[in-house]
Amino acid sequence: MTELAQPVDVIWWITAVEIPAVASLFWLHWRMRSELLTRIEDQRSRHDADCGDLRADLADFKLDVARNYVSIPYLKDIEKRLTGHLLRIEAKLDSPLKKEPVHD
Repeated sequence: MTELAQPVDVIWWITAVEIPAVASLFWLHWRMRSELLTRIEDQRSRHDADCGDLRADLADFKLDVARNYVSIPYLKDIEKRLTGHLLRIEAKLDSPLKKEPVHD
């Protein structure tokens, strides 16, 4: 009779403890997976929105730079004019001055 009692205890243990434990672990795994997929999708949508905002901000910045800052050809023209003026001033300073001697 003791031989029959042991298999019943194992079967009872499996049905009373193991099956609910495995089922709860499966449910926990399924729930965590679904929450993870939801979070990933939320992150993806936020990331896409942030990328769109960054692209728009970059386009606005490029437009602002194009409108408000000096162009390269204009800067080169100013540089040439300033260099020409400085060279003329230098030439005047380097040329011998014709001074009349001062008589006391």
